[in-house]
Amino acid sequence: MSKASAPGKIILFGEHAVVYARPAIAVPVFQVRAEVELERLEIERLEIDAADLDKRYTLQDALPDDPIATIIRLTCARLNVEPNGLRVRVRSTIPIGGGLGSGAAVSVAIARAFAQHFSVTLSAGEASALAFEVEKLHHGTPSGIDNTVIAFEQPVYFVRDQPIESFRVARPFTIAIADTGIAAPTKIAVGDVRRAWQAERARYESLFDQIGSIAQKARAAIERGNVESLGALMNANQALLRALGVSSPEIETLVDAALRAGASGVKLCGAGRGGNVIALVDEVTQDKVARAWRDAGARNVIITQVN
Repeated sequence: MSKASAPGKIILFGEHAVVYARPAIAVPVFQVRAEVELERLEIERLEIDAADLDKRYTLQDALPDDPIATIIRLTCARLNVEPNGLRVRVRSTIPIGGGLGSGAAVSVAIARAFAQHFSVTLSAGEASALAFEVEKLHHGTPSGIDNTVIAFEQPVYFVRDQPIESFRVARPFTIAIADTGIAAPTKIAVGDVRRAWQAERARYESLFDQIGSIAQKARAAIERGNVESLGALMNANQALLRALGVSSPEIETLVDAALRAGASGVKLCGAGRGGNVIALVDEVTQDKVARAWRDAGARNVIITQVN
């Protein structure tokens, strides 16, 4: 049996604008993971067991746009192997449609599991490239940031069509993550923003420029260890995401609750319209924010350290 996994991720700064070639910052979240097991079968077919999706089917019966089947076919083509005689078990603790990169994590974990099973070396860059092809099914016009940060498992400064940049976190800081409990398909939100951009291009280009500028300032602050300035940047980023039309009443409820509980900065994470909210906290405020979020209806709260 072969096993592999991949972490979740959060975008600290820059979502949506990153699709339009502005910079974004993303970091892995190791508290949640997608895990894949490959088991040999005595029959010439490939079975897929995705319990979290309540789906069990064969590769041969999968629809053409099925993401799991797609990454299996792409990976097997890359490895030059036949996808037969295997059962693929996919399990994940990453919420679906929450902005934590569940789709990319599943794709990367599957690619790694097949490479391990067939004793082929697959670099992080190759796993990322394979997952990116599947991201097109999930997101329509993906930026590539999810598959990049998940495959490389390190903080990244990402600009579309430019070389990946890792950067130094001079001083660790703590992020709390709250799940609104509302699945928000990225493809829909990204498509809505694109249509709005096409209708009001000058306005949206200005918003994207401002979001990109915040990401640049945030990287400089993180590299200097100036954690204290990140909260204001998060709040400014949230205001711009609100202006893009991707916030929601549920997100705003959690934003307000975290700020009242002492978080220094709060914003949505991912496509918006639901999904997750992140907050900059410390040892004093993290428990207060977590309690406030649960009282406000958050489905789950994760505390992670960026270092």
